[in-house]
Amino acid sequence: MSTRSFVLTLSCDDKPGIVAAVTTELASLGANIAESNQFWDRQTGRFFMRIAFTAGEDVSRETVEHSLKPAVDRFDMRINILDGDYRPKIIIMVSRFDHAMLHLLYQIRVGWLNAEVVAIVSNHEGSRRTAEIEGIPFHHWPVTKANKTEQEEKLLALVKETGTDLVVLARYMQVLSDTLSKRLYGKVINIHHSFLPSFKGARPYHQAHERGIKLIGATAHYVTPDLDEGPIIEQETGRVTHAMGPEDLVATGRDIESRVLAAAVKMHLEGRVMLNGHKTVVFS
Repeated sequence: MSTRSFVLTLSCDDKPGIVAAVTTELASLGANIAESNQFWDRQTGRFFMRIAFTAGEDVSRETVEHSLKPAVDRFDMRINILDGDYRPKIIIMVSRFDHAMLHLLYQIRVGWLNAEVVAIVSNHEGSRRTAEIEGIPFHHWPVTKANKTEQEEKLLALVKETGTDLVVLARYMQVLSDTLSKRLYGKVINIHHSFLPSFKGARPYHQAHERGIKLIGATAHYVTPDLDEGPIIEQETGRVTHAMGPEDLVATGRDIESRVLAAAVKMHLEGRVMLNGHKTVVFS
């Protein structure tokens, strides 16, 4: 018998009976649970859960949502249901450095990432050829102080027109406005280097080299009005030594950035990331 796959995520105030109520309704649909994760945040009293399950092909997303309504109403849940047959749509934004974008495109091509890139947006022309080779619409939208609002309105229109589920800043070197960050909250992921200690401004890897850095890394997070301070999704570090020059550090950093961003995008698209105030709950 053919089956369909779904992912259910939910959050609510923690109370007895939540898991039983949800799994009972899924059982009534003939669902088979393939994966289940849950977390109780004792500081806030919030409960988070992710269930991946299969059901008969006659079961739709709407069927699942209707079946869960009594539990949703009873526990005042916030739920989201992902249909395994749906291929999420993403927009990739990039500037001059295209390593993170190229890694995303490769992981989509080989099937590790289940996504459709509906557009590449850049404030530079450098990635146009890549977009043409991949058959992806390319939008060259240079950004200045004078046209920033206009260009961001274009982006919002593109998101709506294409039905985009996620915007990925793959080393897009422009700061999004507070207005745009709020309107797309939870739907924009950014990647940046994360040094210990931090080196801000121009040529951070060269600054790090001059200070004899021993660890470099990258952080993927949701974009908020607070620059580079949004809820963190994924991080990774790598060891470096005194024998490595600035360009070696740059190469190591690019590799880490590419992996971390792709991992964060994958976890988001699979419904493994749930916002918890200024933090995230990430189910591996």
